[in-house]
Amino acid sequence: MIFVKNAIAGRVKTRLAADIGEDKALEIYLKLLHHTLEVAASTDASREVWYSDYTENNDGVDETKFNKKLQQGHHLGDRMKYAFNEAFEAGYKQVIIIGSDCPGLTEEILNEAFQKLKAHDVVFGPSEDGGYYLLGMSEYEPALFERVAWSTGSVLSQSLDNAGKNLRSVAILRELNDIDTVEDLEKSSFYNEG
Repeated sequence: MIFVKNAIAGRVKTRLAADIGEDKALEIYLKLLHHTLEVAASTDASREVWYSDYTENNDGVDETKFNKKLQQGHHLGDRMKYAFNEAFEAGYKQVIIIGSDCPGLTEEILNEAFQKLKAHDVVFGPSEDGGYYLLGMSEYEPALFERVAWSTGSVLSQSLDNAGKNLRSVAILRELNDIDTVEDLEKSSFYNEG
């Protein structure tokens, strides 16, 4: 499952836009999204794109490779909880969610996450800002999303606490940098690519 925001200038990458402008931030967002879709399309899994506000047609997302869905809930935790629940209700045994702003994401990392779910209940891909770029589960655990201060530097630590309190075995992937600020962009090889 890939969580995305609808690509509207001024609504995506707002912290980045404050420094480089809304149009350039939108351009970077679309480039990151394209990278994420390419990586996800190369995996041997069912694939879904979950939109923040409305599902889009003719937006460059290949509907032969990705099902399109609409996020449900008030905050990110509610939205992820809903999506995971729907996937497990549909009978999936391993479910992974990613965002669309991590230029270091690779097919190998996604495959490693699925492999780790064969022996663990939960897998996290930590990001440098204290959050995570990937969350996977081998069974539905809604408690992972409770009492988490979303969009802060404590998201991963609070989520790990929730996993521990619920006796879930956890695997951790390599840490990557997602692109939220101009500093993130500048230290990324993505920045040098244009």
